[in-house]
Amino acid sequence: MKAAVYYENGPPNVLRYEDMPDPICVPGTIQIKVEAVSIEGGDTLNRGRGDLATVPHIVGYQAAGTVTEIGEGVTDFKPGQRVTTVNMHGSHAEKRVVFAQTAWHVPDSMDIKTAAAIPVPFGTAHDCLFEFGKLQKGETVLIQAGAGAVGIAAIQMAKRAGATVFATASSDERLEKLKAYGMDHGINYRTQDLVAEVKRLTDNQGVNLVVDPVGGTTLQKSILSLAYRGRVSMVGNAGREPMNVDVSTLMGGNQSISGVFLGAEIFSPRVQKNIADLIDQIAKGDLKVVLDKEFALKDAAAAHDYIESRQAFGRVIMIP
Repeated sequence: MKAAVYYENGPPNVLRYEDMPDPICVPGTIQIKVEAVSIEGGDTLNRGRGDLATVPHIVGYQAAGTVTEIGEGVTDFKPGQRVTTVNMHGSHAEKRVVFAQTAWHVPDSMDIKTAAAIPVPFGTAHDCLFEFGKLQKGETVLIQAGAGAVGIAAIQMAKRAGATVFATASSDERLEKLKAYGMDHGINYRTQDLVAEVKRLTDNQGVNLVVDPVGGTTLQKSILSLAYRGRVSMVGNAGREPMNVDVSTLMGGNQSISGVFLGAEIFSPRVQKNIADLIDQIAKGDLKVVLDKEFALKDAAAAHDYIESRQAFGRVIMIP
């Protein structure tokens, strides 16, 4: 099979398009022919500085396609079925093998590219808002990096839950687009003082919940944007900066911060059912997947470079 691989960590140009052995389907797993790869933020972070499980290494959490083989003990899938899948690596290839528990059936009505971009961003957004963020109807929520896939998913779900939704983005143009997905108030973090603007828009109260996939210095601003008893769901480090923050203000406001990592519970019945439910909701049109740009797998370096330029609105897809 062909795959996008790298031999050492580094910028996007470390990626090479090469022949690799087909992955082996072992008990409890399924093999799929990959038809669409959704590039996740963690994929670019892992390429830049993550551990290489193999050398050369095939990065990538998320891809969708058609089942070609099932391992011993697998009963929920059969060859020919369409699935969307998650694994710690291996998505940037023509074939991949995943545990059967981290694959979900794709409805006949759903485009495979859409399916590829669902489990990680929508599952993560839901956990940030409800499982760990405890969002309630009538509360206020700030979504950092609102134009990313997690951000767009979180905006939709928070609005549907009856929250007032604030979001940040790097341009007024991006903020304007987010209004269609439920954003009530947009903040351009390049031109506006985030904390001051949040306080202004909330009569100096702050927000009840912040979803923060950026980390670094942005995390400090998230903490300072909280209302009394406010919560932060910290879900990433897209800014690639050290997490040096002062948490002393949390005590006076009885505030809290929770780290969120979907992968830690990906095998749990709760997460597996939740992702299946989200796929159904998207198939019905209750939630929308936003796809930005499409690249060929052989152009993986260009795709990663485009993501790191922070131009994308939604998910970037690769086609083998």
